[in-house]
Amino acid sequence: QVQLVESGGGLVQPGGSLRLSCAASGFTFSRYLMRWYRQTPGKERELVAGITTTGIRITYADSVKGRFTVSRDNAKNTIYLQMNSLKPEDTAVYYCHAASTDYWGQGTQVTVSS
Repeated sequence: QVQLVESGGGLVQPGGSLRLSCAASGFTFSRYLMRWYRQTPGKERELVAGITTTGIRITYADSVKGRFTVSRDNAKNTIYLQMNSLKPEDTAVYYCHAASTDYWGQGTQVTVSS
């Protein structure tokens, strides 16, 4: 049974930091490019960051470059999203996804507000 379980979301003040995790099981995690997306009500899901199987190639949305860092630990079947200098516009539900599959997590809410 494939599972992607995100955690680490919460309420944080502007300028603060959060670290999201996504634990994978039920498939060969190390063989898949992994991505983080986010979505707010009424808007399409937005690609935030992607990381290749070995972590050599990483991409970010322009809106998060210099503030977010994606990483993965294939030994733990987990990807991470370190989010610094958070802004109110980063408020969204964050999802992890295994590229070229229909494997999605349930999402974790991030709220940036004073």
